[in-house]
Amino acid sequence: MKPKILIIYKSSTGFTQKYAVLLAKRLNCTAVDLKHIKSVSLSDFDTIIFGTRAHAESIDGLKKFRKTLHRYRGTRPDILFVTGAASDAEKEAIDRLWKNNLTIDELAHLPHFYLPAGLCYEKMSFTDKIMMKGLAAMLKSKKDKTKKDFELEKRISSSFDISSEKYIEPIITYISQDR
Repeated sequence: MKPKILIIYKSSTGFTQKYAVLLAKRLNCTAVDLKHIKSVSLSDFDTIIFGTRAHAESIDGLKKFRKTLHRYRGTRPDILFVTGAASDAEKEAIDRLWKNNLTIDELAHLPHFYLPAGLCYEKMSFTDKIMMKGLAAMLKSKKDKTKKDFELEKRISSSFDISSEKYIEPIITYISQDR
């Protein structure tokens, strides 16, 4: 029997929502914004996927989601995906994100996927805009910049979108496998 899947997402600028909707279409399942989680009976689902963004080297909303899920289901999400402005080639930064935010048990047993997305200054909160512009100014004035500094400064100077449906394929493959 095919598992009943629910995708719960937290999206600030639209990238995570975009991926959640793409996944829901491909998996023929439901995607719901975390804001509306109380309208859904989590016990009705076999598989719960949580999608959110990387924000200031943390996984946005993960602690709160863990508590909510534990209260209603008594477990962690079955799958986690995180969107961010880093490309999938930035393995060190992505590994650091996982190690700094997931427990040892989650690192070992929670399938987690990073989906490159981008930055959208037009939809960013005022606080996030200030943080990003501050980082850009700091990088611009930095002496003895490394190649990574130059690349980061260029990348965060304006909005960009590197999201692609191809990045959901590992999640589709994982779900398709006999777990």
